[in-house]
Amino acid sequence: MESIVRKYRQNRAVARRNRAINSAIASATSPSMREELLAIANRDFS
Repeated sequence: MESIVRKYRQNRAVARRNRAINSAIASATSPSMREELLAIANRDFS
């Protein structure tokens, strides 16, 4: 049972991070900032 709870919490953390990244990319003020955020996100997901 503990592993199910741990997995659920990990999934929630990933979902929160994804929403934060998507929000930052959507509110980027310039195309270069958007590209930089995408590069950081891709690096972190690899």
